[in-house]
Amino acid sequence: MALPPGLYSGKSSLALMARASAFGMGLVYGTMKLKVLKFTAKSPKVVEAAAHH
Repeated sequence: MALPPGLYSGKSSLALMARASAFGMGLVYGTMKLKVLKFTAKSPKVVEAAAHH
């Protein structure tokens, strides 16, 4: 999804900061989501429900 070079070059410091910030937020979000999924997978209700199937 590349935009024409005239509209957005992606080389400004603001663009680099925004990209780095979005990447960092994605890492934090992904890590938190994995922790929640692992925690819920170990909860007794989930284990009990899986045992019935």
